[in-house]
Amino acid sequence: MTSSSPAYVDFVMEQLAPIKNLACGRFFGGMGLSADSTQFAMLMGNSLYFVVDASTRARYEKMGSPCFGYNTKKGRVEVKKYFQVPGELLEDPSTLVALAMESIEVARKLKKPGKKSV
Repeated sequence: MTSSSPAYVDFVMEQLAPIKNLACGRFFGGMGLSADSTQFAMLMGNSLYFVVDASTRARYEKMGSPCFGYNTKKGRVEVKKYFQVPGELLEDPSTLVALAMESIEVARKLKKPGKKSV
């Protein structure tokens, strides 16, 4: 997995600027995005992924978005907690922020008590 370019990280952070207490920090091979200490997204390579659950996953699948995945020696691992945000939505800040806010709520519900986030 390649790391996100600084320009891409800056662009995404600018698009999501209306979100209060938005923070970005290292997360495995990429960057994790959090709001009020709840991680709701990650940047891997030059792709943005939002946290989803059973109630929101279908929307991403309908948009044709893949879940985050990576290859290991034993095969492909798919992380169905994170789905890629379609590139065209990055150019639509109001829709992007609305999806991010939904993802923040999902991540809060999934967050385990006592566990710190990015």
